[in-house]
Amino acid sequence: MILGWTLAVVLMVVGLVGTVFPLLPGLPFLFGGMWLGAWLDGYRHVGTTTLVLLGGLLAIAMALDYVAGALGAKKVGATPQAVWGSFLGSLAGIFFGIPGILIGPFAGAALGELLARRDLYQAGKVGVATWIGMVVGAIAKIGIAFMMLGVFAVGWLL
Repeated sequence: MILGWTLAVVLMVVGLVGTVFPLLPGLPFLFGGMWLGAWLDGYRHVGTTTLVLLGGLLAIAMALDYVAGALGAKKVGATPQAVWGSFLGSLAGIFFGIPGILIGPFAGAALGELLARRDLYQAGKVGVATWIGMVVGAIAKIGIAFMMLGVFAVGWLL
């Protein structure tokens, strides 16, 4: 039992760290630790409703990883090719660690815009807007992580 609770807490801590530093899938670890804690408690404090709410927050945060950069690109009038480039760059960047996560969406959006308009200035502008969108998405993801902690705590206390 102590080992299980230790694992639950470690998963939650690693999840929080992974939310700030994108080396690990932070929010899935955070959710996993919460689910493990609920299971170890026999779902007495944190039940189905709370876990479904936590799962919904997790899904929203995971979607932010893929769409935040694309939304940033779209905000500055990017072409559909740039928006798709941002999305595909985000997906491809996952496989290259932190440099890929940081550069992939920027490069994808800039390349998509460059292919569509052949305008280097606009491509750079779209790339920067994509990166800013990613930063805003990362901040929102951190906020969602703390919301998840709050929902879990309230569920536990009520």
